[in-house]
Amino acid sequence: MSARAIAADVRAGRRTARSLAEAAIADIEARDGAYNSVTRLLIARAHAEADAVDAQIADGCDPGPLAGVPYGVKDLFDVAGLPTTAGAGMRADASPALADAEAVERMRKAGAVLVATLNMDEYAYGFATINAAHGTTRNPHDVTRLAGGSSGGSAAAVAAGLLPITLGSDTNGSIRVPASLTGIYGLKPSHGRLPMAGVFPFAESFDDIGPFATNADDLRAAWSVLAGGAGDADAGSVRVARLGGWFRDNAIPEMLDGVDRVADALGGGAIIDLPEVARARSAAFLMTAAEGGALHLPELRRRPLAFDPATRDRLIAGATLPASVYLRAQQFQNWFAARVKALFVHHDVLIAPAVPGFAPPIDAPTIAIDGKMVPARAHLGIYTQPLSFVGLAVVTVPLLRPGLLPLGVQLVGAPGSEAMLLALASRLEAAGVAGFTAPVAPCWKEPDPSYAEQDA
Repeated sequence: MSARAIAADVRAGRRTARSLAEAAIADIEARDGAYNSVTRLLIARAHAEADAVDAQIADGCDPGPLAGVPYGVKDLFDVAGLPTTAGAGMRADASPALADAEAVERMRKAGAVLVATLNMDEYAYGFATINAAHGTTRNPHDVTRLAGGSSGGSAAAVAAGLLPITLGSDTNGSIRVPASLTGIYGLKPSHGRLPMAGVFPFAESFDDIGPFATNADDLRAAWSVLAGGAGDADAGSVRVARLGGWFRDNAIPEMLDGVDRVADALGGGAIIDLPEVARARSAAFLMTAAEGGALHLPELRRRPLAFDPATRDRLIAGATLPASVYLRAQQFQNWFAARVKALFVHHDVLIAPAVPGFAPPIDAPTIAIDGKMVPARAHLGIYTQPLSFVGLAVVTVPLLRPGLLPLGVQLVGAPGSEAMLLALASRLEAAGVAGFTAPVAPCWKEPDPSYAEQDA
């Protein structure tokens, strides 16, 4: 069921929030072994929040627009009483959070019920959700493939039907990449639009949070709650353009066809070029690395071997960047932002691929860029990084591809255009261009642990 339908049933007394929470927990326990999307089940908390919703219903009160909707959060949101691990094994014994993240508090006040924390790349540094402490999250459409990252657990939980809504974070593409690879909707808001209080940082110049869902209506509902009641919009007639050059190079034909179909469904649009996109991506890499390295420098000095080596080496490299390099990247950011702003004088929405192609295999986590196979963990954000570099609003919509591996397209708007982009996502869904297709149940099963004793 959609989140909206669940909330309507709870408010009408047709179902209880407690029964929904228990069903979600049981489903995760039964099926998440195939996906590895969940890091912690919050059973006692879920029961308490669900009971509070049911008590409000019994008293004749409205618990809110997400009444009884079970959801989960990426493992970098503060959850009161638990350590905020940010996906790092070295933080398993960190001091418990004293309060919930602001976004979690807003979800609770809207009636949603938190049932789980979700897997991610360590410290959100990656696009693959390959985690040294918690393992790799698998794609529900093909469990031999990556779910993407760094919010891979959040995306996989929604795509697998374990939870109707989850929250993730996006610094350089960490909502948009897994949304595309798992075939669901994801929102990366304008930079600074949603509350970051209580969210473990990575690079504050680019960090944002946002929701995942299987339909545009649920995505809009979560956005409204997180944004403090942001209203809907009627997109009406929009001026559409497709980003060319960098944003068409390296994309597989199926992705380019999807971009064209989305543009046609919104009224068509010319292919336009954005200048110096390669430099924008490089500058985003440099600023991200420098900010992340500076944040983690005390721990890198104190206990470097506690980090995942793949994360540690990149953070050390960022920490050693000269300040002059960071300042030059910032100066270029201002120049690039002016060029992007100029595009929105003539266009309301820009269409671009979210990723070059299909989810990479777990046993060969690479993608083809300029004729070379490069690590997916660092390069799946090739089309997302240049856009978050200047704080744009983006909704990723899944192309409707029943029975085929998912692909997602970015709807890109100027800062503050979230309501319009969500309206366009609904229009594409109604036109049969965008939409979620439930994956076939996987054949993968957890290995029998007795093999270790037999080998011994």
